[in-house]
Amino acid sequence: MNLEELVAFEKEIADSFNNAKIKAPIHLHGGNEKQLIEIFKNIKQNDWIFSSWRSHYHCLLKGVPIERLREDILKGKSITLIYPEYKIYTSAIVGGIIPIALGTAFALKREGSKDRVNLFMGGMTSETGAAHEAHKYATAFDLPIRFIVEINHKSVCTDTLKAWNIKEYSLIGKPKVINYEYELPWPHAGAGKRVQF
Repeated sequence: MNLEELVAFEKEIADSFNNAKIKAPIHLHGGNEKQLIEIFKNIKQNDWIFSSWRSHYHCLLKGVPIERLREDILKGKSITLIYPEYKIYTSAIVGGIIPIALGTAFALKREGSKDRVNLFMGGMTSETGAAHEAHKYATAFDLPIRFIVEINHKSVCTDTLKAWNIKEYSLIGKPKVINYEYELPWPHAGAGKRVQF
């Protein structure tokens, strides 16, 4: 899937949401297509993806058929997309997917598998205790996991660095961590026109 196809898909979902065809919350991707396309070049078919409530692009780039993803989002599953056959698991709970990803990486190492876990999280989530403990454990035991920190500075309209009184994100530059910053063209939730509540 290329950049234009990714953008077109999210625009279609945004329009569906604004026209009240989607009754549940959505969290749209945007502005990070190039970074994700590059990251997914190093993700193999048997590798695992663990993500948050903002996962449409992750699903598409891992190979989930566009029609199936669209159907699930229209059913209201945007923030809890799970496709075991594609090894994709997401959670709407902040940091909730982190220990599951870590446990999967631990199991893969014990089994001697060559598969790898890719754990996607936002900037604010990367500052939680769960993220730091998981990273510490994964590094200490050399688990097959990558922590991919997607920094869009949204954090439900809270400035992450100010909230934690830090100058930079703590995991940046650490082993097993990939990070990138991008400007999200959408609000934290929704598509900018229809009010959800």
